[in-house]
Amino acid sequence: MSDTTLEVLINQAPYTLPQGATLADAVAVSGIQPPFAAAVNLQFVPRGQYAAHALCDLDKIELISPITGG
Repeated sequence: MSDTTLEVLINQAPYTLPQGATLADAVAVSGIQPPFAAAVNLQFVPRGQYAAHALCDLDKIELISPITGG
């Protein structure tokens, strides 16, 4: 890591994001399409807070799509 980047895991895959990145930035680089839920370090984050949720180095982000069927 440098002073200008963060190393995070998105669905267990490593990503490098700029310092000051938010959950919204992580969602954008992941390419996931709605609907999905997001958690950072196992804590659910409401969709309306993605842009305000600042990420830290080594955060673990889970983006979970619902599974349909029965």
